Amino acid sequence: MARGGLIQRLYQKGLARYWARAARNAQSTDLATLRQQRSRARKLRQHLNSLISIAEGRLALPMIGSSAFPKPHGTDWSWRPLLWREPLPMRGMSAVENKEMLGDEVTLFHDCDISELTLRQLRNQREKDLAPFGLRMDVFRFDGSFLSLVVDLPEDACKGLKRSHVIRMDTIVEVEKPLEIFARLNIKHGPNTEQIVRELPLNEEDIMVEFDLTYTKMVERRIEKMWIDLIFEGPEMNQVILRDVTFSRYPRAEF
Repeated sequence: MARGGLIQRLYQKGLARYWARAARNAQSTDLATLRQQRSRARKLRQHLNSLISIAEGRLALPMIGSSAFPKPHGTDWSWRPLLWREPLPMRGMSAVENKEMLGDEVTLFHDCDISELTLRQLRNQREKDLAPFGLRMDVFRFDGSFLSLVVDLPEDACKGLKRSHVIRMDTIVEVEKPLEIFARLNIKHGPNTEQIVRELPLNEEDIMVEFDLTYTKMVERRIEKMWIDLIFEGPEMNQVILRDVTFSRYPRAEF
């Protein structure tokens, strides 16, 4: 393998030297040879231009596996769910039934008699996207009374969690037509579950909500799990793309 790589590098250097020399001597090269070189150079240029175009496109995409995103000062835990950072074995599904999962962390809940819902993981390709992947949900006829996407937060989100913490969710949302989306944080502690609901400000450039745990009644030593419900109001005949979803946790500022 190493020998093959060495031979390839030597060949490439020799080829580069050949074309550099041909370019330097082009003014004095006989016309028959120059005509042959021009034909070969044009074919080579076609392949090089194709390679450069594809490489620039791919290298401009967010890197697969990336967990990079801006975080508030003092953040002691942060997370981007797997669906938004890694390719899933199954990228999409149609006629999605209630409680079906896409990946291991995202579940769709609804009460439709006939499901006309689809979910699909997309590769983000815009320069401003930090997440490698996005999630597209298409809703056609909707005969149910509720539709929500549940994101299960990992165990380490609960470790050291206190009522002095703020949980922040940042997202990038594209919708085909206006609708309301609510985010509900659920914290299970013992037999009880604390819930905090915030509406996503879809009319703002930075779509962010914060959940201040100060006013909850959660028992810190009994916290078992957390999850987020994204609740879609009036979703019929709409397409929603979640380009990114990230979470961070930091202590609330003391005044």
